[in-house]
Amino acid sequence: MSVSAVSSPSSEQPPNVVPQFLGAITQTVLNSYVGFDTITQQIEKKLLKKGFQFNVMVVGQSGLGKSTLVNTIFASHLIESKGRLEASESTRQTTEIEAVSHTIEENGVRLRLNIVDTPGYGDQVNNDNCWEPIIKYIKDQHSAYLRKELTARRERYIVDTRVHCCLFFITPSGHSLKPIDVVVLKKLSEVVNVVPVIAKSDSLTTEERDAFKQRIKAELSFHNIRLYPYESEEDEEQEKSLNESIWELIPFAVVGSERNVVIDGKAVRGRKTRWGAINVENPEHCEFIHLRNFLTRTHLQDLIETTAMIHYETFRAKQLMAIKESTQIQKPEPTSSE
Repeated sequence: MSVSAVSSPSSEQPPNVVPQFLGAITQTVLNSYVGFDTITQQIEKKLLKKGFQFNVMVVGQSGLGKSTLVNTIFASHLIESKGRLEASESTRQTTEIEAVSHTIEENGVRLRLNIVDTPGYGDQVNNDNCWEPIIKYIKDQHSAYLRKELTARRERYIVDTRVHCCLFFITPSGHSLKPIDVVVLKKLSEVVNVVPVIAKSDSLTTEERDAFKQRIKAELSFHNIRLYPYESEEDEEQEKSLNESIWELIPFAVVGSERNVVIDGKAVRGRKTRWGAINVENPEHCEFIHLRNFLTRTHLQDLIETTAMIHYETFRAKQLMAIKESTQIQKPEPTSSE
């Protein structure tokens, strides 16, 4: 006679209660090689075949070098500058949204890169609500993903256009954040992973730059603006230590350049100024190298996962709740029979 692994519920148990296994999990030693340790290789093979998707948005006034910085980060000419080329050129009347897509490959790893530019942001005399097209675009990508997710015959692979990272460019004034910057940073931080950078930081002396960074940190704290990376109880000590080092650097003081200059007889990516030459990859000159490492070498996957697990899930929960409430309102009351 065979014996069931789980006994039937007793008559004393409440109805519809399924008994649960409460035994301890035993650590067992294998007698010979099985092979399930290759699962990591199997996953890696599938991921490499599929490739990775990363969507980055740049927000900031014209002339701050947004396109140049993105091109510098990914070591390729990906986007053209959308700023005004001449002072006489008229400014855009509204914040526009322009997206370009590229596939880049490095050591067998293929990355599909979407770059979302926002030309016209902050360039008007009256910048009231200039952030609305940006917020709408971000939410529209969540909405498009949710629609595909809820279809009866869901695609095996849903194309992900959700914005994983927003680089917010701060004017290197050396004073403080503009009131419009505070408003927009607060709005953006509610829907996307925001990474603020001080653009063209070589226009400031080292002392001015450090003082400016501290004032910005104080303002971000005062206005309770929550920026990426976020604290998590699940983080291990190494991750916590890494994130703490990132928080110390934010906002990143950066310089971008697609040109080579000669410094000490060596060609490097940089800029020449009246004070000398700037090597963008020298951490003593600017914090570009820290920003690039952060975006591509340590937090790329986390930016993607955080978008899905925090920002998208928050949006998804609100939308499903709204649908549920709408359905309940529209549902007719049952009529009693006469």
